[in-house]
Amino acid sequence: MKVVITGGTGFLGLRLARAILTRGTLTGASGAAEQVEEMILFDAVTPPERPEGLDERVEIVAGDIADRDLITGLVSGESLSVFHFASVVSAGAEQDFDLALKVNLDGGINVLEAARAQPGLPRVIFTSSLAVFGGPTMPDTVSDDTKITPMTTYGMTKVVNELLLNDYHRKDFLDGRGARLPTVIIRPGKPNKAASGFASGVFREPLAGIDYELPVTDSTRMAVAGYRTIVDGVIALHEASSAAVGDDRSLNLPSISVTVAEMIEGLKRVAGNRPLGEIIPTPDPAIQKICDGWPGREESPRADTLGLPPAGDLDSIIRAYIEDYADA
Repeated sequence: MKVVITGGTGFLGLRLARAILTRGTLTGASGAAEQVEEMILFDAVTPPERPEGLDERVEIVAGDIADRDLITGLVSGESLSVFHFASVVSAGAEQDFDLALKVNLDGGINVLEAARAQPGLPRVIFTSSLAVFGGPTMPDTVSDDTKITPMTTYGMTKVVNELLLNDYHRKDFLDGRGARLPTVIIRPGKPNKAASGFASGVFREPLAGIDYELPVTDSTRMAVAGYRTIVDGVIALHEASSAAVGDDRSLNLPSISVTVAEMIEGLKRVAGNRPLGEIIPTPDPAIQKICDGWPGREESPRADTLGLPPAGDLDSIIRAYIEDYADA
């Protein structure tokens, strides 16, 4: 089997790659477990050094997701699974509409078309977002069947890709599954342009002894999940039977609902005697507006039925980050 991960050298892409390599097998189009013999990690740029935990099965390729010929050449093989993570994130999409269309829409179509051209039914896992929900009619708690009414360009592109995934699956071009991700915490490294980035920064920088400027109020509520759960959930969705996923191919991944105040309380609780950087309220109306348009609570009944892993609790998420990164 060949596995292609777009956005493959990003944080989640690399964690997913390592998890799949450790497993050694994934369910193929035949319905049976197949050995992962080849893996392509595709991203916009090549990392300066080869990331740790990647063996000889892995090739890293840099390029433009909007380059159809390039994507067609990479997304190919008789037994194939694709995990499509590449995306312009929320605040970046708001700032550059044309880039969001190019990467998120043109890039998504390129991946789908390349998979469509392959024999059999390649499994294509698309990472969507709870940003597909929004607007004044959005309920306090969203579920799998809540009407999708995105209030950002980023959310709109995720909705379009969900609909395309459904139709490509309906026409038997491929076996599509969409995972609506909550805000993923705690991301290591440098901040990105995601409006939700504060939900990692409020932990990451203080744990490193660095003061952090918080752009939202402490009453801001977010649906979040730890990166370990997200990776396990994406793999579990890949492994689920197609019939069990059903006609609507996208579903919510499990999360927990916490306010920023609760995040800060959890940080202090888990950190114990560890010295922390100061958290400094620094309101950013643009970030606040985006986050206020997202659901703060969600349910994931279809993921629960499929046996995808639950989100756990905030303290466990913080401890995992300290173990994996802060004390590594």
